[in-house]
Amino acid sequence: MSSSQQRAELQAQIWKIANDVRGSVDGWDFKQYVLGTLFYRFISEHFSSHMENGDAFKYADLSDDAIGKDIQDDAIKSKGYFIYPSQIFSNIAKNANTNESLNTDLATIFSSIESSANGYPSEQEIKGLFADFDTTSNRLGNTVKDKNSRLAAVIKGVEGLKLGNFEENQIDLFGDAYEFLISNYAANAGKSGGEFFTPQCVSELIAKLAIHKQEKINKIYDPAAGSGSLLLQAKKQFDDHIIQDGFFGQEINHTTYNLARMNMFLHNINYDKFNISLGNTLTDPKFGDDKPFDAIVSNPPYSVKWIGKDDPTLINDERFAPAGVLAPKSKADFAFVLHSLSYLSSKGRAAIVCFPGIFYRGGAEQKIRKYLIENNFIETVISLAPNLFYGTSISVNILVLSKSKLDNNVQFIDASGEDFYKKETNNNILTEKHIENIIDIFDSKEDIDYVSKSVTPKIIEENDYNLSVSSYVEAKDTREVIDIVELNKEIKSTVEKIDTLRIEIDKIIEEIQS
Repeated sequence: MSSSQQRAELQAQIWKIANDVRGSVDGWDFKQYVLGTLFYRFISEHFSSHMENGDAFKYADLSDDAIGKDIQDDAIKSKGYFIYPSQIFSNIAKNANTNESLNTDLATIFSSIESSANGYPSEQEIKGLFADFDTTSNRLGNTVKDKNSRLAAVIKGVEGLKLGNFEENQIDLFGDAYEFLISNYAANAGKSGGEFFTPQCVSELIAKLAIHKQEKINKIYDPAAGSGSLLLQAKKQFDDHIIQDGFFGQEINHTTYNLARMNMFLHNINYDKFNISLGNTLTDPKFGDDKPFDAIVSNPPYSVKWIGKDDPTLINDERFAPAGVLAPKSKADFAFVLHSLSYLSSKGRAAIVCFPGIFYRGGAEQKIRKYLIENNFIETVISLAPNLFYGTSISVNILVLSKSKLDNNVQFIDASGEDFYKKETNNNILTEKHIENIIDIFDSKEDIDYVSKSVTPKIIEENDYNLSVSSYVEAKDTREVIDIVELNKEIKSTVEKIDTLRIEIDKIIEEIQS
């Protein structure tokens, strides 16, 4: 079976489970149970494979008493967590439909998995992973029987997925299923979903921009990590050895923070190769001791409110002080940009999704743009096609920052035309060809009529530091070209014909009246 066939079959199965079992539970809430069960199955099978190590026995068939403390210790140090044989997903799934204490059994298992890492280096990466998989929630039903019935339906549905041995599949079955479900729930949830999910095609473009022509990078970072899709695209697009010291991210939403950590495990990134932290990036930034980063990718929330000048200490923060002004309280976009710039290495590059308004508005945002231009930090501004993101139809921009530019010019790329996207049902997408085309234009820095133009800082200054792509890349006139001379000939001919008809009509009327 081809990779596309595998993926299509898997996605159909996954969506059927989601629709069959969610019932009266809102889909956006119920995703936690489907995703959590997928994750539970993944780590169970992954852990079993690790424990079996190719030997001819089934870890799930062993007795819990057969696992000594030394074996547990080695497993936790290697994988970051421990699961007893009786707790393996396949053993729970066997009796899910008849287990009258299923919900409490699951709660005990999840607590056991999380606490197994206590006191080990992996503790922070494992702690609270199942926090949003609340098996006692009334969202599952008002009675224990109702709760167990719905949980059993999810477990049996996930058990029936044809995932096979993950080492032998042509696609990342667990990861693809996970991302498919998130993307579909995001699409159905509107803005609230789109805020934390970046479509894979856009994630791929951003990752390629950030790591472009860097033979190796120390580590990659996302200050608004969401579900981790931008970080994971970097892993998908490039060999593992290129990203030397792993994946870093910070996320303010607790549920999404858990999704991002799960997503790392689902994509076989071990606990010692990622560090996802919970908190407000703008007011409580993490990883100050881990910077600088050679690659930064980000899709921060558009025009979100923040404390800004109401906190007088922020103007002295090393991230914001160089610009001499803070981003407006009602629009934190440039606060995320300056934060990323501060965390960027001298040879690195940051690719950030931005709301178009920040590139032309006045006030503090104009002053920040002036600072970025005068210090030669902006490499490229790219205008993308509309309707690429879930929950919004606007044409977003990608801002590419660099501290190692070869000249002082700023490149503007208009990738919003029909040559740069494909229409698919409710949303537009970028195909591999579109992404490759944008990367080629970005790399060449050549001026292309109606598509790209490199502009000097002087011209940008004269334009009040406006960084809108449309201010520098002339839009192609798609109106039909009219030949005035030929048109006048046609009009003259038509008038002559009308005059002839009038004469003929007058003759006919005259004959009738006579």
